[in-house]
Amino acid sequence: MTDLPQLYFRVRDNGAAVFRVSTENRERRIEMEQIAVVNTNRGDFKAQGETALSPQEETVIHDWLQARLALLSARELDGIQQTVDHLNRTAQWAQAKASDDQLEHVTDDLLMAMHDLRSVLVRKKASRQ
Repeated sequence: MTDLPQLYFRVRDNGAAVFRVSTENRERRIEMEQIAVVNTNRGDFKAQGETALSPQEETVIHDWLQARLALLSARELDGIQQTVDHLNRTAQWAQAKASDDQLEHVTDDLLMAMHDLRSVLVRKKASRQ
């Protein structure tokens, strides 16, 4: 059997459940005991119930949290870049391929969404200057 990690992180919305991994039993079965909960929204974690975390476990959890926050940030930026690409493809579709009926179906929604986005971006840009 390969070396198992000391801790396992079960990713969930807004964080993870942290489990202590053990095979120290007669059957050498993998046992997982939940020891903590990580909240990526708040950027923190707390021990589960009466569990006492070792300093090493706290370090591993803290490092995982920092890496997870960096990954989520990178994914968010990538999603925004994909949105820019999608807007460009939408403009090309509207110009070259869309029928009048298709445009009638989406034009008002697109214009409102773009107006809202533009308003937010202009306001944010002005506040940065």
